[in-house]
Amino acid sequence: MFPEIRLRRLRKGKIRDLVRETTLSVDDLVMPIFVNENIDSPVEISSMPGIYNFPLSEVAKEAKEIADLGIPAVILFGVPAFKDAEGSTSCGENDVVQEAVRRIKAELGNRLVVITDICMCEFTSHGHCGIVDFETQEVLNDPTLEVLGKIAVSHARAGADMVAPSGMMDGMVGAIRMALDASGFENIPIMSYAAKYHSCFYGPFREAAESGYSFGDRSTYQMDPANSDEALREVALDVAEGVDILMVKPGLPYLDIVYRVKSEFGMPTAAYNVSGEYSMIKAAAASGWIDEKKAIYESLISIKRAGADFIITYFAKDAARMLK
Repeated sequence: MFPEIRLRRLRKGKIRDLVRETTLSVDDLVMPIFVNENIDSPVEISSMPGIYNFPLSEVAKEAKEIADLGIPAVILFGVPAFKDAEGSTSCGENDVVQEAVRRIKAELGNRLVVITDICMCEFTSHGHCGIVDFETQEVLNDPTLEVLGKIAVSHARAGADMVAPSGMMDGMVGAIRMALDASGFENIPIMSYAAKYHSCFYGPFREAAESGYSFGDRSTYQMDPANSDEALREVALDVAEGVDILMVKPGLPYLDIVYRVKSEFGMPTAAYNVSGEYSMIKAAAASGWIDEKKAIYESLISIKRAGADFIITYFAKDAARMLK
């Protein structure tokens, strides 16, 4: 065969572009926004250089900057002024996420898809993703479902375009779908954190969202990193309950799961390039150990190559500027 077959022939100049199998576009990006009721001006997150907590007064401005870069969507996380064991400030009409949605929509209308995270961890005093039995220190699955439904409906009423349950409660997609439909929001899609692993890579996020837990960990409801087949079972359950978009979280350490989910189900599939993945690249680049722009591109293109249709990433603004 040699020298008749020389694959290097296709790696020169614009020929390389013509045969590229995977592409990364600004349309593939979703930018997270942290909205915090306790601050009056943007505060940089120490473990996530370049990422900020925004007060409500600044959230529409930040959203406009994102939209002006061509990024099609944001996902909102809220930090309330008050927390209690039941997460009671998660589902009120005037709570932090609901007000942020209204402000963004008033400024931008349909220029930007507004996705809201549906979870209780940012709103509970104990930091867990549901109602807790303090005697047993157990996160109670079924009582939590009713609260998740209320949160989803309150977000839809505020104008959210999509809701994204992240708590890994069994039956959460079905409960939210039922609640939305019963309230006249049958056209609001659900993007489920369908395969969310119990990962160390969430550390910087917990600083940003003030969502660290006061006891135990989340291993009883988030997935074991050793398990792959279980992810397909989790996803299958969400599909049966009416999910519209599937998500795998984290991204880079779980590219095999992204591939398996997309191959098995053929549904719109997202991956979350999480805070720890962001912070590692930022830290290595700051030390001069890697080329930051090349690392961003290679990380995101690998997630697309694995099968993700789009990526939630803290690099969205940086990547949008690079791609332009």
